[in-house]
Amino acid sequence: MPSADLVVRNIGRLATLAGPAPRVGPAMREIGFVEQAALAVGGDRILYAGPESGLRAACSVTPGATALDVAGAAVIPGLVDAHTHLAFAGDRDDEIRQRLAGASYQQIAAQGGGIVRSVAATRAASQAELVAGLHARLDEMLLQGTTSAEVKSGYGLTTAAEIRSLEAIREAAASHPVRVVPTFLGAHEVPVEHRGERGRYLELLIREMIPEVARLGLAQFCDAFCEAGVFTPAETRSILEAARAAGLKLRVHADELTWTGGAELAAELGARSADHLLFVSEAGMQAMAAAGCVATLLPSAAFYLRLGRFAPARALIDAGVAVALATDANPGGGLSPSLPFAMAVGCFGMGLSLEEALCAATVNAAYSLDVHEDTGRLTPGMRADFVVLRSERLLDLVRVGVPAIRTVVASGRLVVRDGRRLTA
Repeated sequence: MPSADLVVRNIGRLATLAGPAPRVGPAMREIGFVEQAALAVGGDRILYAGPESGLRAACSVTPGATALDVAGAAVIPGLVDAHTHLAFAGDRDDEIRQRLAGASYQQIAAQGGGIVRSVAATRAASQAELVAGLHARLDEMLLQGTTSAEVKSGYGLTTAAEIRSLEAIREAAASHPVRVVPTFLGAHEVPVEHRGERGRYLELLIREMIPEVARLGLAQFCDAFCEAGVFTPAETRSILEAARAAGLKLRVHADELTWTGGAELAAELGARSADHLLFVSEAGMQAMAAAGCVATLLPSAAFYLRLGRFAPARALIDAGVAVALATDANPGGGLSPSLPFAMAVGCFGMGLSLEEALCAATVNAAYSLDVHEDTGRLTPGMRADFVVLRSERLLDLVRVGVPAIRTVVASGRLVVRDGRRLTA
């Protein structure tokens, strides 16, 4: 009989998300609730998740095991943030004030702001400074219930600076409870020094950056910003084909500010996810559904960028596309590290149900990062990543400004208690 070293009792409602990954259509509402439940953990794995009455028959308890009585509160899987840009230095506060005064994303970029502003600051930062910034941002996310997160490079845009960013991501991840999935985003923007000859930067990406990142094993995914004024569909295709040939999995920034056919391209190339999708076409939705490409939606980014619209989440679900949610945490547009906030905007701005939003921020987000085999659900054998809410009500997750999260366990370790980050 397996032996537990952490037992959680008196769970009012346990949202297991048990079942297949990813979820599509009506299955996104199936949360797998267990009432009057318990969890048992051995090491970093779940041993038991079910009615408390069945706990004793399922496992023994190690002498001195940690015991948590959650007094009837709800427990959910640790949240999975499938799209972040945490590896940066500097800030863009003045640009945010410009946006509040009415300037658009495109206008700010045309004036030399936006991504290239963060590129300059990130190039000037040391790896130690990047690691410190990453730790602070991962802490913010952990306090909001995130236990797994994708983290992109993309503010270096030279081989050396991109490598330094990815090495900083690896270093920060090695000493932080949040599980990190690294993504290479050298195709985030064409840097200023290459704008007179775009082809030179494209060659640098394909011939030097991608092979070196793959050789060093610094990223699991390669992403590209397929957007008007950034990378064309043809350029994106060449970048992602090179990445796929180098053994990297694919993601795409697609159809955020205009329709470019990014969703169709992502589906054609076998990308695991197409992200943003505010202007996705009907054909793009159908192609994504047929290819099993996840739609990773970033509602809080659309909110902060004042884009005036959100991705068509209901149409994507109706088309049979698996929908995930993420924060897009970044210095210019994704100002909140909180997945509960993204869930709130997803519900009240995009029309998701609370159950769909929870599915999108757990099991579907895990699938979009290809970590679904052990992440995003609370069933035996999965990683022991879970969140104890402050009450039995899942609705507390979307009450913005009201603390909803009491306790966070990551890989079987208690890392947040009473809303405070614990240190080893």
